[in-house]
Amino acid sequence: METQQVSILKAYKRSPELSNSTWYKGILVSQMAGTADNNGAFDLAITRMKRGTEPPPHVHSQEHEFMYLLSGEMRFYVDGEVFLVKAGECMFLPCCVPHAFHAASEEVHVILLSTPGGFLDAINKMNAPAVRMEVPTDADAVTYANADLMETIKVFKGRGIRFLSTDEIRTEMPEYPL
Repeated sequence: METQQVSILKAYKRSPELSNSTWYKGILVSQMAGTADNNGAFDLAITRMKRGTEPPPHVHSQEHEFMYLLSGEMRFYVDGEVFLVKAGECMFLPCCVPHAFHAASEEVHVILLSTPGGFLDAINKMNAPAVRMEVPTDADAVTYANADLMETIKVFKGRGIRFLSTDEIRTEMPEYPL
């Protein structure tokens, strides 16, 4: 029988600051926990996102996502339904279920938990260090809307994340605005 090496976990304290924050496709991502912190059990991030920087509809084959809104409102498209989630509410997105979301307010502030961990490892292959603790506002900030997504698709494929085709979007989430 093969045994798996597990490292000894250590307690730590962390808060969102420049040293653990990045800009990913126009989103401020502060990594509170990642695979190195907990032997891959989960990722935890605090994010800030402006309307228009959301990812395209997609599906994760490896992780569940749980989002708690600290401020703002979001629309989630999942299982043929639309959920309006407000500050103080949460949304669970199960693994292997296609989903999408839009910021319904100008900006949202979200706690993201994904399990098992590894999603942030993929994001960290494509981000840039944040230079301030705000959503990037530069006119030339790279977002999903203006990025060449070929590298993103390649990195996400390695993590089991796939963007949906237009036909899949129409089938899986008919209320999603195309």
